[in-house]
Amino acid sequence: MKQTGKRLFQYAALFKKPLLIALIFLSVAVATELAGPFIARQMIDTHILGIEKPWYETTSATQTKKAVPYEGTFYKRIDNFAEGEPKGKEVRILQVGSQFLWVDQQIAFDGVRNLADDGKLTITQGTEKAEYAVKKLSIQELYTFYKPEFNSLMKLAGFYLLLIIIGAGFTYGQKYLLQSAANRIIQRMRSDVFAQIQRLPINYFDNQPAGKIVSRITNDTESVRDLYVQVLANFFTGTIYIVGIIAALFVLDYRLALFTLPVIPLLYVWIIVYRKYASFYNHEIRERIGSINGMINEAIQGMTIIQAFRRQKETIQEFEQLNDEYTKYQNKLLSLNSLTSHNLMNVVRNLFFFGLIWYVGGSSINTLITVGVLYAFVDYLNRMFHPMVGIVNQLPNLERALVSADRVFELLDEQGVDVATEKADRYLGNVKFEHVRFAYKEGEDVLKDISFEAKQGQTVALVGHTGSGKSSILNLLFRFYDVNEGRITVDGRDVREMPKQQLRQHMGIVLQDPFLFTGTIASNVSLDDPSITRERVEAALREVGADEMFKSLPHGIDEPVIEKGSTLSAGQRQLISFARALAFDPAILILDEATASIDTETEAIIQAALEVLSKGRTTFIIAHRLSTIKSADQILVLDHGEIVERGNHEELMGLLGRYYQMYQLQQGHPETASAAESEVRSVL
Repeated sequence: MKQTGKRLFQYAALFKKPLLIALIFLSVAVATELAGPFIARQMIDTHILGIEKPWYETTSATQTKKAVPYEGTFYKRIDNFAEGEPKGKEVRILQVGSQFLWVDQQIAFDGVRNLADDGKLTITQGTEKAEYAVKKLSIQELYTFYKPEFNSLMKLAGFYLLLIIIGAGFTYGQKYLLQSAANRIIQRMRSDVFAQIQRLPINYFDNQPAGKIVSRITNDTESVRDLYVQVLANFFTGTIYIVGIIAALFVLDYRLALFTLPVIPLLYVWIIVYRKYASFYNHEIRERIGSINGMINEAIQGMTIIQAFRRQKETIQEFEQLNDEYTKYQNKLLSLNSLTSHNLMNVVRNLFFFGLIWYVGGSSINTLITVGVLYAFVDYLNRMFHPMVGIVNQLPNLERALVSADRVFELLDEQGVDVATEKADRYLGNVKFEHVRFAYKEGEDVLKDISFEAKQGQTVALVGHTGSGKSSILNLLFRFYDVNEGRITVDGRDVREMPKQQLRQHMGIVLQDPFLFTGTIASNVSLDDPSITRERVEAALREVGADEMFKSLPHGIDEPVIEKGSTLSAGQRQLISFARALAFDPAILILDEATASIDTETEAIIQAALEVLSKGRTTFIIAHRLSTIKSADQILVLDHGEIVERGNHEELMGLLGRYYQMYQLQQGHPETASAAESEVRSVL
């Protein structure tokens, strides 16, 4: 997991500039927001509760500067006197309940206040008691004493409003920068994953359902995006908030700040315990999502077979099983999240408040804390738990993102081959297999000591029963796989010494079931290669005899092709695939049962084109219809991975062996084939 975090940081480092700016903006936004309780403390302690500070009579010369008239005399609060300014008699204004009282003298000490029915104020502190004659202030009189503070209060309120606006601007900036950077990070990651897919060998896709691979490119990268947009934003914000709040608490009162410090290790332990259990559940959930996507993809691809063989019920049951397993782990994670969610954090917060009341109320510290400090402290404590709740609530997203990142990096770490961009000179096409052995699984050879040579311009046909090794030979030639023993050369050079892309640059292939991409007929021929001109596309279609067929379509060769070319006939798809191979002018042309799925008329068109197009080009043909390979220069008959017969059509027919038997069966002469088989067995 540490390695995953390191690699996620490396991706983030690619866009460090906007992320750093976002972090600075976030710090400014937090600072402006945390200034609020300090301003509130100043308003409460200085300008609201400050009315209880000592007041002094003042001379008429200073009446214009925060002097308050009362019963013919002007008074100023102690903190409004200039340095060296003379003071007269001291008086006090004290609050008891909702009433404000005028005390026309200095008080000896402050403590518990009690107003008797006879208008006497009693102040008690421990065993000491003092009694004062007081006068109740009317609302208008009280307003007069507060009036000098209104200007300062409005300035502080205006300053706070300005901070709110500045904070909102910086918050918008940091969110925009953070999310745009996250989008660019995921864009880069998806590009890397898709590029990695192009580098992976064919056997990787043999062992991985397409839906699971798609899930890693889409679902998993989107979960990683949540890490950068939501999780990191909350963690960054929360961390800066918590650090800033703790610093502010120490400024307010270090004793109260020390009281809150245990919440930090508590949060750390909380995260560790949660991740221990959530990691397993998230791994299982992501695996089930991949399996569900794989099955859905397979079901859609094979819907014709499912419905034709009435397998809908069994398919639904299989899906329900995967869906039930996914739901089971989701519910387990939900239980964990409910147990450790913000509700539990609120309980912890209330316990801290209870502890604070007990601590302040049961100790001498309560006499040293002003109302404004206590208000600011409670406000900060509330603010500190808010980002902590945000962090706790993001823990499920964090685990989901880390698990998804693991799956993405697992794909990126698969051994692949870098795509070579260099252009290679067109080779002649002399192909030679020398004692080649190959197995898809260790100990199960599908090719055994295969040796043959195909010279430039020759046509080599491979025939044999299913599983005899015909397609494996061409897979090795294309380097979809590499040989276990022996070697394959092209123009005398071992294919393993050639970059795969350069080797395939001058090869063309036509499969039995051609794959067409969404686009047009023309784009499927050229594959949007800028070197394949429009004229070349038209020439390729003309040479395979398909130009007239596609001219009848509404848009000609610009006719739209949807996924897999499902609106075209099998013959039309095959002709497009054939024209695609020819448009790239390959030195080696491979036809893997290219005529097996088309009608006789289309086969005749392709056969006629082959006679011209195979000249000067080495052609390999895998064919079940032996009538299509009668003109091949060399025919190799394979059986269980071995070449049992070789020669041209006439030579093999003269052997009266396996090829002769296969040919007679296809021509409708089973009795001749049976006689030939008996003769072969007697010889053996």
